[in-house]
Amino acid sequence: MRNSLPQLISAAVLLVTVPAWAQNTAPAAAPTPALRLDIPHSNNPLDTYRATLVPQPNLANTPRIDALVRNGVLELSLNDAIALALENNLDLAIARYNLPIAEADILRTRAGASFRGVNTGVVQNTPGGGVGGFGSGSSGAGAGGTSGGAGGAGSGASGLVTSTLGTGTAVQSYDPVLKGTFDNEHYTQPLSNISIYGVQTLQQNTTNGNVSYSQSFPTGTTFSAEFDNNRGATNSPRSYLNPTLNTYYHVAFQQQLLAGFGFGPNLRYLRIAKNNQKISDQAFKLQVITTITQIANMYWDLVAAYEDEGVKSRALDFAKQTLDSGRKQLALQAIPAMDVMKDEAEVANREQDLTIAKTTLQFQELLIKNALTKNLDDPILEAMPVHPTDSSASGNVQTTGSADGGITEALQNRIELSESDIDLENRRISRSAARNALLPTVALTAYYGGTGLAGPPNPSAGVPSTSPPDWHGAVSNAFNNTAPDYYVGVSINVPIRNRVAKSDQYRAELETRQAELRMQQLKKQIRIEVRNAEYALEQSKARVESAQKARDLAQKTFDITAKEQELGAGSNYQTLTARRDLSAAESTLVAAMTAFQKAKIELDRSVGTTLDANHISIESARTGIVSGGE
Repeated sequence: MRNSLPQLISAAVLLVTVPAWAQNTAPAAAPTPALRLDIPHSNNPLDTYRATLVPQPNLANTPRIDALVRNGVLELSLNDAIALALENNLDLAIARYNLPIAEADILRTRAGASFRGVNTGVVQNTPGGGVGGFGSGSSGAGAGGTSGGAGGAGSGASGLVTSTLGTGTAVQSYDPVLKGTFDNEHYTQPLSNISIYGVQTLQQNTTNGNVSYSQSFPTGTTFSAEFDNNRGATNSPRSYLNPTLNTYYHVAFQQQLLAGFGFGPNLRYLRIAKNNQKISDQAFKLQVITTITQIANMYWDLVAAYEDEGVKSRALDFAKQTLDSGRKQLALQAIPAMDVMKDEAEVANREQDLTIAKTTLQFQELLIKNALTKNLDDPILEAMPVHPTDSSASGNVQTTGSADGGITEALQNRIELSESDIDLENRRISRSAARNALLPTVALTAYYGGTGLAGPPNPSAGVPSTSPPDWHGAVSNAFNNTAPDYYVGVSINVPIRNRVAKSDQYRAELETRQAELRMQQLKKQIRIEVRNAEYALEQSKARVESAQKARDLAQKTFDITAKEQELGAGSNYQTLTARRDLSAAESTLVAAMTAFQKAKIELDRSVGTTLDANHISIESARTGIVSGGE
């Protein structure tokens, strides 16, 4: 029975270490296609110690933009703009890196290390077309990716407040550690007394070869093993073995019984990191929605500028025609010179309006090209005009759906709610770990070892030896239980007052309740946003209908005054005034139609249907590769 104890220990070592190696060599989850993270576990064990490099960003624009250029003009539909944004927009490109960063955090926490967290804020560094939302502030005033993401409790102002997220007992490393040492020493010592060693100058040659292994497990268990070997040769005749061979092995287990016991506190980092990855996935989806909403707003701003430039151009053409006609009539002395001066003033005003409209259009063209490209280094592309192929008057201005249906859909679809729900789960994980950390520390420790001795007999000693002569014999003696070393003990650490752990536990409870309230607040805010978006859509519809009627009346008035002038019953000034009113009515209609289109975009955003409304695949957004029909 005594000889079977080492075999039982060896079997236990195998049972513990084999699952550990299996855990660390298991294939990792499939990486994000957009930015692949190569987990450093492969058939080559040296890959563990090699850096995983990330290629430099590709700053070349996708070929799609070249395919849309016709006769030196960028012909752009809304669908084309969205596709180019998915491929080239730098806000999306920046946000894509958060996906593999979240995977890297999971790799870190699998080893027992704490999570670093992932930036889940929406990047809005593309100027123009700010995203709406009730109480969102000025257009385009995004946080630039520096916001706190899910908005969990305790996030603090400017990062000055530290949350209890992840609090609890210390977590040991789950990665095995293998250590080895080898050394050789020659030592010489003059002696003043020869009675101990029998020589006046003692010489010793010592060689050590030791190896140790240690690993912790999510159950709160720590395993360690060491195997020490020593060879010592001396010139002393009093040593009956020369050289002396010593072997010692030691196998130890430690199990936490209260604080730090079980999977809950010891896997909290990994569970939070996995939840953070889910939040990161949701945050990227929110980034796509935000960017597409911004691009759609910018596109309709471009359409409005393009159509308004056409209105101003037609008004100038008519003013010039009127001026030419007036000059001819003045030459015939049919009208006074004052009428021609009025015509000239009208042309000057219309030229001013056209200049403003053209520069506004050029700026909108620049904004949209900046949003749809990775770079504008090509001066031809930078100066290239953009022709929007969609019209603000396309489609009808009918509104559908009920407010209650939109709110129900929003509460199911809005990304912010799913982010907050996952964040709340992280708070609950931390709360449970904080409760466990309140308990005293009770550790059960047990170890078993053995010592072996060997070496050839020293002829100078004159003493017979029963020890085996070689190292193999020393190892056999260490493991045959002839010189055992075993220990079983319990250590207890009871902190008096326990104020730090008590404070963390209480704060974790408060932050969890705070996060629950924020979830309710977010639901109420979403209700208000949906209502506000629906009201805005109804209002913009009314503006469109009013602007259409005003445009029709202005058109009829202009037609009448033009006919009267043609028949000699009206003046150029009356006709110019009617034409100016018509231009103003047309510009008002363009603005009203654009506002209606943007109100529909905002309603889609507030309800959470932006991706479906624009037929966008989130996988295309992840990869930045959009198929031709998408």
